[in-house]
Amino acid sequence: MTERIGLYPGTFDPCTLGHADIIRRGAKLVDRLIIGITTNPSKNPMFTPEERMDMMKGEISRLGLKNVEIRGFDALLMKFAEHQGASVIIRGLRAVADFEYEYQMAGMNQQINDEIETVFLMADTALQPIASKLVKEIAIYGGDIAPFVSPQVKILVDARVEAIGRKGDC
Repeated sequence: MTERIGLYPGTFDPCTLGHADIIRRGAKLVDRLIIGITTNPSKNPMFTPEERMDMMKGEISRLGLKNVEIRGFDALLMKFAEHQGASVIIRGLRAVADFEYEYQMAGMNQQINDEIETVFLMADTALQPIASKLVKEIAIYGGDIAPFVSPQVKILVDARVEAIGRKGDC
C-alpha cells in the first residue's frame, strides 16, 4: 500500500492554537504530514524561516505527533508538494473570506497538478477568530496573547516584541 503523504503549508508566523488544531486533525488523515514552512516577505514576518521551523518543532513535540515532519520551502507550492510526494494539500478555513481565497488557490493548484487534492478543514469554532497577523498586532500593542498560542510560543513572541519594542503606550 502506498504511503499517503499530506502537506500543510503556511508561514506560521507565529504558530497559533488554530494551526495546532489543523495539524493535529490533519495528521489523522494521512500516514505522514509535512508542515511546509514557506517564506512570504509580503506578510512582514516577525520570525525568520529558521526560527519558525524551530518554533514548529517545539509545537509538534508538545502535541506528541509522531507522523509529522517540518520542512522549509521557498518555491511554488505544487512543485514542493510534488517533490515531497504529497497527494493531499491540507488547508484550514476560518471564515467565508478564507474560503474564497482558498477556493481560488485550490483551482489554480489543480490546473498545475490534478493528481494532488486539496482538503479543507474547518477551524474549531473556539479558534476561528485566531490569525497570526492579529496575534502579532496584539502582542506589539501590549495585549495578552495567551488565549491564542501555546505557552512556549507566547514566550518566543513576547521576547521578540521586547527586542523590537512595544507600541501603543497610552
